[in-house]
Amino acid sequence: MLRLQRQRLESMGDAAAALQTAIDLEFSTIPAYLYTKFSIKPGSNRQAVDSLSSIVGQEMTHMCLACNILNAIGGTPKLSSPVYPGPLPGGIGRDGAPLIAHLLPFSPEAMKQGMDIEEPEEPIPFPVERLMMAEAALTVTIGEFYAALDAFLAQLPNTQWAPNRNQIDDAQFFAGQLFPINSYADAHRAISIIVSEGEGTKANPLDFENEVSHYYRFGEVFYDKVLTKADNRLGYTWGPAPLGVDWSAVYPAISDPGTHDFSNEPPTARAVQAACNQAYTTLIEELQRAVSGERARLGNAVRAMFDLRMASTTALSTPLSQSDKVAGPAFIYTPSSTGAVQ
Repeated sequence: MLRLQRQRLESMGDAAAALQTAIDLEFSTIPAYLYTKFSIKPGSNRQAVDSLSSIVGQEMTHMCLACNILNAIGGTPKLSSPVYPGPLPGGIGRDGAPLIAHLLPFSPEAMKQGMDIEEPEEPIPFPVERLMMAEAALTVTIGEFYAALDAFLAQLPNTQWAPNRNQIDDAQFFAGQLFPINSYADAHRAISIIVSEGEGTKANPLDFENEVSHYYRFGEVFYDKVLTKADNRLGYTWGPAPLGVDWSAVYPAISDPGTHDFSNEPPTARAVQAACNQAYTTLIEELQRAVSGERARLGNAVRAMFDLRMASTTALSTPLSQSDKVAGPAFIYTPSSTGAVQ
């Protein structure tokens, strides 16, 4: 079971730090999941693409909701670009060892990484042997982390909440998912959604909307087995139909392109990486401005996401000097002179 370092929650500063960890954690999953999704060849693995698209959209919403909560208690969200390969925020890991996140093309390894990141407190056993790890007393599960944060926020007086402070909502995008946080009730709803969509509910792979949660979506692809609602004691069953996974329908993308030396690559490969980095940088900077009071900037961020997808498609069709390989986006933040957030 994955765990992260326990954070003290005794003051508003502690709560703000915990919320920043939540923002960092939610954001750190997005490039990793996008890299895997982008590497799938068009027209193939439709179920896997749909699942990854849904997961990425929800992770983006979760990050924005965490920003809304932090703004609502007077804090200042900061979007920091993750580095790959690198440890996930909060010291998250298993058996005392940090989980190192990678940018991986579509593969069983990428799906296993997704399962590792999203693993719930009490995962329903898959039909394979699982290794049980001893857990350190000074760590908590992601679900416990959010539960502690929720408990602290529940004790705040109404005067600690700043209604309508730098809130972003679904007026432009994420219809029905993104909403302002103006009170503890709103924060509790947001935290419940974040945990439910990521992990599912206890002893149930479905979230609060009876949709398959992230951990089990990755599991469906990893095991090529459809998780199906059923009228039985558990409310679900595995199969009998396979999901329909084709591991070969993937671009020959290298892993962790951020560690690759592009200086000796053809100019076309270098140029398309620069285009990917520019779109990614614009995405971060526009999101930062959106959560800092310029709500309309969320539309610019969504457009930057589209630009990133288009640049990534070109990158994955551009050969490296090793002609049988390509490189997807390295997700490297290259700050501009006017919009730097780091």
